[in-house]
Amino acid sequence: MPGNKAVAYQGPGKVTVEDTDYPEFELKEGPGVNPANVGRKVPHGAIVKAIATNICGSDQHMVRGRTTAPQGLILGHEITGEVVELGRDVEFIKVGDMVSVPFNISCGRCRNCKEGKTGICENVNPDRPGSAYGYVDMGGWPGGQAEYVLVPYADWNLLKFPDREQAMEKILDLAMLSDIFPTGYHGCVTAGVGTGSTVYIAGAGPVGLAAGVSAFLLGAAVVIIGDLNKERLAQARSFGCETVDVSKGDPKDQIEQILGVPEVDCSVDAVGFEARGHGRDAATEQPATVLNTLMEVTRAGGAIGIPGLYVTGDPGASTEAAKVGSLSLRLGLGWAKSHAFFTGQCPVMRYNRQLMMAILHDRVQIAKAVNASPIPLDQAPQGYADFDKGAARKYVLDPHGLLGSRA
Repeated sequence: MPGNKAVAYQGPGKVTVEDTDYPEFELKEGPGVNPANVGRKVPHGAIVKAIATNICGSDQHMVRGRTTAPQGLILGHEITGEVVELGRDVEFIKVGDMVSVPFNISCGRCRNCKEGKTGICENVNPDRPGSAYGYVDMGGWPGGQAEYVLVPYADWNLLKFPDREQAMEKILDLAMLSDIFPTGYHGCVTAGVGTGSTVYIAGAGPVGLAAGVSAFLLGAAVVIIGDLNKERLAQARSFGCETVDVSKGDPKDQIEQILGVPEVDCSVDAVGFEARGHGRDAATEQPATVLNTLMEVTRAGGAIGIPGLYVTGDPGASTEAAKVGSLSLRLGLGWAKSHAFFTGQCPVMRYNRQLMMAILHDRVQIAKAVNASPIPLDQAPQGYADFDKGAARKYVLDPHGLLGSRA
């Protein structure tokens, strides 16, 4: 049996690459594993050899110490790879299949899954609906920033690529299907982006950039992305977005300079709870800033997609209210403008097959747009550190050295 190496959270600001157990078809006791899940049999699962597994901004929240993640938690929920072993109940997925693994873990059997709401599956997390690999309070399923990972309900969860050779040619693009591409797309779909739309996206990290690509794919006329990071704003401009530097002041004024009016048709929050202020307040954390700004700049009757992460427990928050996810929102403004708000995990399976086809048939180059950058698994700590400093890159871990010089 092969060994396994994985990236583990070791406390605020620190991750390490550790030797860990090769997956079995049973959940074992370990850091973050829900006690009610210990001993859970997984005959419906598959073991996937990770060919590409990405560092996500959601992981970074944990590594900064901004969640209740326990020390030793194996990280990683963006997984693309090859099936190497099957549980006895798997019927359709085969050993050797190249697959994308949605970050949502779902059973395919509960009411929510049957309604397409795979981000809030009722059967995989004993504490509450919704689960993900390697994430705090998500049931304790081991993460996929590893050489090998267990995927439950394999026939349901895994998206098989049609051709292995073609998949390897486009592996960095396909690696974005596990999370950020569907997440950015979901933000735009729920915001109502369509032909001729004007769109404001808060945040030029990988999800924000993926949302920008998605907005164009959906037919937007103008896509504006706002951020504090000049390198990330330059990355947004590289594929046709207009940009707003929120360190220079109110986004509304800069949007008016671009469009001639201070409002957009729809907007997307790709920042989440670690938002900073605008203008002179850009150096301070103000977690409600983005949501309040989007209500201000979105036209009456418009919608706001909120794929950016908000949490119920933030020990690093600056106020007692924010530590439990309570923010000072101008809900009255949103109510007065009849805004629609869409929150929660992206249900990846609602979009991943369609986006796969767009990639395979050269309708989109998502890896280029987000500046996908492969690094070896043992360089994960440096990748986390550089990403935390604002690198305009999407770091893709290469556990088995199969990505070569792709960039």
